[in-house]
Amino acid sequence: MRLVGNLGLAVALAMVVAGTAVAIAASWGGAYFLPGAAAGTLVGAAALLRHRGRARAAVVGLAVAAAAVAAAQVAGLPAEPGPATALALAVLVGSVTRVAPVRTVVTVAAAGLAVVAVGALSHPGSSGAFAVTVFGGLAWAGGVLTGGVLRLLDARRLAAVEAVRRDERLTIARELHDVVAHHVTGIVVQAQAAQLVVCEDPVKAGESFARIEAAGADALAAVRRVVGVLRDDPAEDPGSWAVAAGPERIADLVRRFEQVGPAVHLQLPQDEQHWPAEVTGAVHRLVQESLTNVIRHAPQARSVTVELSEVDGSVEVLVADDGADGPATVHGGYGIVGMRERVEALGGELSAGPGPGGGWRVHGTVPLTGVR
Repeated sequence: MRLVGNLGLAVALAMVVAGTAVAIAASWGGAYFLPGAAAGTLVGAAALLRHRGRARAAVVGLAVAAAAVAAAQVAGLPAEPGPATALALAVLVGSVTRVAPVRTVVTVAAAGLAVVAVGALSHPGSSGAFAVTVFGGLAWAGGVLTGGVLRLLDARRLAAVEAVRRDERLTIARELHDVVAHHVTGIVVQAQAAQLVVCEDPVKAGESFARIEAAGADALAAVRRVVGVLRDDPAEDPGSWAVAAGPERIADLVRRFEQVGPAVHLQLPQDEQHWPAEVTGAVHRLVQESLTNVIRHAPQARSVTVELSEVDGSVEVLVADDGADGPATVHGGYGIVGMRERVEALGGELSAGPGPGGGWRVHGTVPLTGVR
């Protein structure tokens, strides 16, 4: 994009330099066009190289333009800054206005206006000089205005990006306790089981301790993934930030759950699905939180059903247990809120409440297309 812009600017400057030279040669004759053409070319070169140092390029361009104005006044040459020089100065002033500190912007803009004003005063009463001054003033104003508008748009874009990042981090922070709670619940259950059997069956106690170790390692890994989202390290692989995994990890999640909870009847899509990352993350998060709520609020449940299917361009998730109906307020904590925010952000729907045959039922629909 930068290369295309510079090519367009180079062509425009070349056309203006050539057109001005032809006009001066026709009206003034001789080689009177050479100083103005040289000034326009030098200031244009500074404009084309502005990305290497915007303030430095502006200083060079302004110095060349000021020298051209002084030479025109002393030697009786056509009025400066000419159209090519004015156009190049407008680009330089606009470039500085867009990104430079305010003090630098004010200094460069004032210097550009001073060059145009001094050029007007050097040829008082000349109709040609008046036209040159008007063009130079309009070019200067256009550069300042364009740079200011782009500066404002850049600031708004950065603010919007930062707001999105902040909201996402707040969401992930709210989910941190749920991710940890899922693993810590398993650790607590295994530790309680080990205390009961440590004297009667040391082998089973040893197995429980092994599962406690594995659950602790999983908890640490989950915390690292979540905290990774909250970091600002650009060198870190974004792929390692994923808090949730895809459908291929649902079976692993269920197996870990069955070590501390009731049996799970799992139904996954038969064919391998290539869902967008945000969809697979939402699905995993929904199943994870639903299973965690079973451990927390339905300890009497004997079985859980987890069904994932793709219907009419959407992924449908159903998690239901056969425990006794619990109060809605018990199941309406941050977990349900987080799931609903995640699903609705993708254009889907989520419902959670008592099942028709008892127990608790969570049903979510996440569209594969049309993500907002």
